[in-house]
Amino acid sequence: MDTVRYVTAERVAHLTLDRPDALNALTPGQRDHVIHLLAAASADPEIGAVVITGTGRGFCAGADLRGSGTATAERVPGDVARTIRLGAQRLVAAVLDCEKPVIAAVNGTAAGLGVHLALACDLVLAAESARFIEVFVRRGLVPDGGGAYLLPRLIGPHRAKELMFFGDALSAPEAERLGLVNRVVPDEELPKTAREWAARLAAGPTRALALTKQLVNASLDSDRASAFAAEAAAQEINMTTRDAQEGVRAFVERRSPGFQGR
Repeated sequence: MDTVRYVTAERVAHLTLDRPDALNALTPGQRDHVIHLLAAASADPEIGAVVITGTGRGFCAGADLRGSGTATAERVPGDVARTIRLGAQRLVAAVLDCEKPVIAAVNGTAAGLGVHLALACDLVLAAESARFIEVFVRRGLVPDGGGAYLLPRLIGPHRAKELMFFGDALSAPEAERLGLVNRVVPDEELPKTAREWAARLAAGPTRALALTKQLVNASLDSDRASAFAAEAAAQEINMTTRDAQEGVRAFVERRSPGFQGR
């Protein structure tokens, strides 16, 4: 699909939303294609990291509802819930469940589902001109795409309610201050910084990173006993990988490890 570009280089998958005239708002077809690409990157042993970004002034303006008839269509009870479950929620889950580290390189406006797409990523880089807008309230809507799950876990319930109740635009520096963004960089440096971060991740122990991601994500919904048990099980599994064995050998031999993503 031409409006979603997918390029792989040096163990990094670069996924670029390319509808700048619509601020990269996602049609259902594009959304499903992104889900497919994330699943493919997750399963590909030659991929060690994923970068999601957009072209033009927008990262992603959310779901593109123009021409869909959503506002006027007669609905059967259950249609809306089904659409959200199989659409926006499935997209966010695809990022959270991807077995490779996913970096959001937020180049411009992220609104609605676009905010939640970015926040679901493991690391978030933002250009100085980027903005984050929980736009749902402006349309009289409830946040979807996992927003009410993600935001409180990142910044606490009071801050999350402030953003969702008012729908005000949040600048990149403000987002960094709140902890929604790992780092803000000048606009022209965003692609370079994203490539550098992705290269470091791609050169790392891929399975250990996947298990670490799984542990951290699950910890937000776990009690201590469950989290500790999951940690021990993950380490047991990880110690069977070549990278873990190489890492231990390198430590004993006092040299830098050479990870292969296996």
